[in-house]
Amino acid sequence: MFFDFGAGELIGLAILGMVLVGPDKLPGLAVQAAKLIKKARTLATSATNELKENLGPGFEDLKPADLNPKTFVKKQIDAVMDESSPKPKRPESKIDPDLL
Repeated sequence: MFFDFGAGELIGLAILGMVLVGPDKLPGLAVQAAKLIKKARTLATSATNELKENLGPGFEDLKPADLNPKTFVKKQIDAVMDESSPKPKRPESKIDPDLL
């Protein structure tokens, strides 16, 4: 997903956690961390759903990755171009020989 942890890193973090927190408090800390992650996911999901509702029709398939301005504008322009006419051919770009 977001982080690329291997087995060595996870074992190192577990040992570091046992040293810093202590083996008796570590399970409770892990439970609290899991609850925090679950709460963050539900908050993100509810915010995305609320955004979809407020934007209105046409945004039912909105994903958080689509909120990048470049992606958002490109998606909207592609939707308008598909509705109006077939896509025009892109002109071939030619390299100026003086620049080489």
